[in-house]
Amino acid sequence: MKKRRLEFLFVIILIACVYIFLSTGYPTYIKLAAAAIYIIIILISVLSLILENRSAQHTLLWIYVLVCFPVFGYFFYLYSGQLYLKGYLFKSKRRNDREEWQKLLKKENSPDLAFLQDNQRNFASFSNKVAWSPISTSSTTKILKNGDETFNEIKDKLKNAKKYIHMEYYIFRSDRLGKEIIEILIEKAEQGVEVLFIFDAVGSMHLSSKDVKAMDQAGVKVQPFLPLKYGFFNQKFNFRNHRKIIVIDGEFGFVGGLNVGIEYLGESEKFGFWRDTHMMLEGGALFTLHTVFLLDWEYVSGEMILEKYQGHPYIQSEKLDGAVQVVASGPDTQLGIMSDLYYSLISSATKSIWIATPYFVPTESIRTALRIAASKGIEVRIMVPEINDGFLTQYATRSYFSELIRCGVEIYSYQKGFMHQKIIIVDGNLASIGTANMDMRSFHLNFEVNVFLLGNSSIRDLSAHYEEDMEDSVRVRPVEYYKRGVVERAKESFARLFSGVL
Repeated sequence: MKKRRLEFLFVIILIACVYIFLSTGYPTYIKLAAAAIYIIIILISVLSLILENRSAQHTLLWIYVLVCFPVFGYFFYLYSGQLYLKGYLFKSKRRNDREEWQKLLKKENSPDLAFLQDNQRNFASFSNKVAWSPISTSSTTKILKNGDETFNEIKDKLKNAKKYIHMEYYIFRSDRLGKEIIEILIEKAEQGVEVLFIFDAVGSMHLSSKDVKAMDQAGVKVQPFLPLKYGFFNQKFNFRNHRKIIVIDGEFGFVGGLNVGIEYLGESEKFGFWRDTHMMLEGGALFTLHTVFLLDWEYVSGEMILEKYQGHPYIQSEKLDGAVQVVASGPDTQLGIMSDLYYSLISSATKSIWIATPYFVPTESIRTALRIAASKGIEVRIMVPEINDGFLTQYATRSYFSELIRCGVEIYSYQKGFMHQKIIIVDGNLASIGTANMDMRSFHLNFEVNVFLLGNSSIRDLSAHYEEDMEDSVRVRPVEYYKRGVVERAKESFARLFSGVL
């Protein structure tokens, strides 16, 4: 905290120095003194940057920003250039979560995965080592396509809750859909059902204080995740809880791409039709999903409740339906775990890689894996929306098309509306579905949760839905793409500069 305040003091001093040098009638020696102070602060920052031992590419980039953009460059460096170094902000949560996961893993018997195919076993071996969560062979899953199917299922299960409802969302709006769910939560709380609800303080800015108060008065326990008032100086406002989790009575769980708002029902005037994918989860993997929520609840509320549910029975599926692993990622886990899992998933492919993501800003290792796969003759498809919800995300995504198309990667532009699902399907027998986009923010800044499917029957549904989405998509053809104008290229290059924080 002291370091952050010193950095903000430097910002004020830099502004004052620029003002004195450019906009006042002070004597020359005062102006030169202001310029000297400015240069000293920038040199201190450059030295600090060099001592961090980043890659030469990133070090030089931020030196250019600091030197060439007075004041703004320094401010941008504080809020973008240092983001990946801020692991200490969640040090206590990460340490506590690691300890709890280790305790839980000791209680879990490692399942026999001999029935898996080679590529599935290879991925399972890696994910079992890097993720803190167990792999379950006693789980059942159901793919939910789009908002109508998803929210009808969610509302039905909420209305039938008997013991508890545990819920957390990145975006939860006080619109028609949000109020319907709030009414159910209030009704269940008044019936004596325990209702715990976490909402992200930034993503859910349109959740009205009136609705929060109504829930609180009815007995719903509501907690915001990282309120802005606590994050200005320590930069916590950059780290958001992007998870979408519901756990009901230890019987049903929901996770995926859909937040709560009428746009997710396709009722947005801006986006129109909204394509998304969610999942209902039962059995052993639900225990892991619930643990992710409980650890988040302990963090935001200070209420230690994990032990209360450790002995809670989770209905185990007797039917063997592949393997399922729920993996949480973010500042509370080891750095870059989701990007590593995506890389491993892609690298395990022998026949096909199908990706659908609204934001495609991949790491260099993932781009390399995709290029190599396509060069080997593996079918690589990447589906992104034609129209995105932001200038930077849309053009940063397009900036990666050129290098991939040259290697034979097929890129498709979804035309029907806004596509928001986060799906990877490999060889038709491995898949990922969840909240994590293929971008740097999901990989390094946001709290995310994904479900990895190994030989699970739901992969067939994901594949069938992907094929249906192909009918609403247009392939980006190399000849047409390379003919795009200078203005489009400039937009892409400009947006790509911000890829590290998108």
